[in-house]
Amino acid sequence: MTLPIDAEKPLVGMVHLPPLPGAPKFSGDFQQVRETALRDARRLEAGGVDALMLENFGDAPFYPDDVPKHVVASMTRVAADVRDEVDLPIGINVLRNDATAALSVAAAVEAALVRVNVHVGSRVTDQGIVEGQAHETVRLRDRLDSEVALLADLDVKHSAPLAERPIDAEAVAEPVQRGLAAGVVVSGAGTGHEVGGDHLRAVAAARDEAGLDAPVFVGSGVTAENAGDILSVADGAIVGTALKEGGETTNPVSVERVEEVVAAVESVR
Repeated sequence: MTLPIDAEKPLVGMVHLPPLPGAPKFSGDFQQVRETALRDARRLEAGGVDALMLENFGDAPFYPDDVPKHVVASMTRVAADVRDEVDLPIGINVLRNDATAALSVAAAVEAALVRVNVHVGSRVTDQGIVEGQAHETVRLRDRLDSEVALLADLDVKHSAPLAERPIDAEAVAEPVQRGLAAGVVVSGAGTGHEVGGDHLRAVAAARDEAGLDAPVFVGSGVTAENAGDILSVADGAIVGTALKEGGETTNPVSVERVEEVVAAVESVR
């Protein structure tokens, strides 16, 4: 399955949702949640990103792999609002790793993408051991008659491997060939952390060695200063923190900062 974003080296802007109803830090005002998401979506579109990714970032501590139904309902409502507000492809990521919920939301709002933090294999996280459910996720996509593309993380941030494994052709091929993901995502150790250049080059080289026609996205740490270097290797980027006022993840999106990152991406297109 090809990636449904009509752009070379696409830039995906994050819409970090405030705490949703039922989360420990929910403000009690769901209208404010919706308005915050719409504001950031409009600013990302105005700044020139190619797509959006909605994520329940404010819901910590996260459920490992099965969020309550009210989270699905809230995210669907907000995602539908955003879909109606902007003319951009939309992606869904349900933290920590509820691909079933993400696919369900995506199918309901006709989103283009779903990001799955652990699609194949297992990772040690602050939620415990999180196991990939590619066999369930891909079958659910078929049952929903959805064409949403899956982006699968390799060594996802805020996690550690159960056992060390080299980045080789087999490791990169598994989520694509066996998990049927459209592309892979590499990230730094945590939110906003830059991906090591050697690691990124190793993933891209392994992808090429495996003969895969699958994009490698960078999922953290991309800024206006390093976007050119990173996207000279990577095929796209998912960016959140660098697009926010003051470079703080929980702040509103800054159109000026979005434009700066977009300009850096344009320099390597």
